[in-house]
Amino acid sequence: MSPTPSIDFTKLTLCDALDLATIIEEEAKERYEEFAHQMELHHNPDAAAFFLFMLKIEALHEGRIAGRRRELFGDAPRNVRRELIFDVEAPEYHEVRSTMTHREALETALRAEKKAYAFFDAAMKHVADAEVRSLFSELREDEIEHAGLVEKELAKLTPDSKIKAEDVEDEPIAH
Repeated sequence: MSPTPSIDFTKLTLCDALDLATIIEEEAKERYEEFAHQMELHHNPDAAAFFLFMLKIEALHEGRIAGRRRELFGDAPRNVRRELIFDVEAPEYHEVRSTMTHREALETALRAEKKAYAFFDAAMKHVADAEVRSLFSELREDEIEHAGLVEKELAKLTPDSKIKAEDVEDEPIAH
């Protein structure tokens, strides 16, 4: 079974693969932007700053991939559409809460990077084209590098308190 049932990886061209990778990065970038905004609204500056950091990483990666696509294929139309993928690298919505700690934000991003690695690893098993397989291998290694950046940041943090904000929050009261 392919990692994304709506994409036939056996027929994927290098142009299509670059488009797919660009779309995956766009989705992750947009999700981090959304999460950073939510954290800012909820006065959670540490989580917001980290999500903005991840947004920049995803934007750089997206730009690099899109630039490579333009260099190789110019303005050729896209055959791969955003609707064909969902949550390949983007962090999961259900993991983000307004009270999350900086550590929890990093752990969320780490899971997203590992998820992207698993996607490219699984996709490679279905790819027929050698150039596409090489690209996916490269992208898989990029995800390892991104995960390493997050792990390095995690190692700098002190452990979170055993008491979570949601454990001591009061329930809403009707007026």
